[in-house]
Amino acid sequence: MGQQPITFIRQVIACISLPSLIESNEFPADVRERAKRILGGCGGGSVGSYTQSTGIEVIREDIAAYIEKRDGGIKADPENISLSGGASESIRNVMKLFVNKSAKKTGVMIPIPQYPLYSATIEEFNLQQVGYYLNEDKNWALDKSELERSFKEAQSICDPKVICVINPGNPTGQVLSRENIEMIIKFAHEHKLFIMADEVYQDNVYAKGSEFHSFKKVLTELGAPYSQMELASFHSCSKGFMGECGLRGGYAEIINMDPYVMAQFKKMISAKLCSTSIGQAVIDCVVNPPKKGDPSYAKFIEEKTAVMDSLKERAQLVQAAYDSIDGISCNPVQGAMYAFPRIEMPQKAIDKAK
Repeated sequence: MGQQPITFIRQVIACISLPSLIESNEFPADVRERAKRILGGCGGGSVGSYTQSTGIEVIREDIAAYIEKRDGGIKADPENISLSGGASESIRNVMKLFVNKSAKKTGVMIPIPQYPLYSATIEEFNLQQVGYYLNEDKNWALDKSELERSFKEAQSICDPKVICVINPGNPTGQVLSRENIEMIIKFAHEHKLFIMADEVYQDNVYAKGSEFHSFKKVLTELGAPYSQMELASFHSCSKGFMGECGLRGGYAEIINMDPYVMAQFKKMISAKLCSTSIGQAVIDCVVNPPKKGDPSYAKFIEEKTAVMDSLKERAQLVQAAYDSIDGISCNPVQGAMYAFPRIEMPQKAIDKAK
């Protein structure tokens, strides 16, 4: 797509990979300080060392601070945060908790249209896919009646335990309203479902009037009993303004999980040792970017703004292009990086097919 990398991120990676650069004046002071901080959290001061299985402690602390700021001061515990090779690895790790070797499979509710990671992982882990259809006429929102239909029909073939929600949407490009999120949380509570909130596009919101609301914030602000619900939410450095897909950085924040299950989860991920330390460093740059007054701030904001403006413009261009074609229409792209068009089949083509 021709997107240029964010200079601050690449400079930090350069310094942690070749620490002698920290001693030179080639890079801004805040870049070098960040590299020192990250290396200080690494065994032997090297990114070539294994990290803790859940990730470098100072990076998990920065993620917790980011989540608290994003959610208006709602507490985040670094011990509930687990770094991974992109958000997809965290999603797979959480879904693995629901592997059930009894006769009745565990059902996982996923949106249709969906991101193939979910359907593929469900099949691999011998779970049961339970699709619920997004409402295209309401800009891909979720209807409670459709969730109820999907849940009830699935009960005869599986035991539904999980609901996955992608917000902003992939591949549908919608941004869920707070009211819609509240409805989903209440539905999940009623049916005792574990919520998996894929929020990797939280930086990508373009449409006027659209706003990203994290599931954790809404769930907490609803108060008891909803604030005690189990939730795993995911973020990544692959999307947003960063686009660092190949560096494989992501994390999960898991709240309200039974302490015994959480201990088993951490034991399970320790079998894979740790995610790449370079990817962890990229996530640190994403959640703790340069601040006003820092030497890197002006360039960082200039580059971030250029990327976001370009993505917004392309979203509008794609929708307009689809709408200009006879027989094709497309909802406004509110967020993420996708447009999902509707194709009306001409009656003559339908008749001919018959």
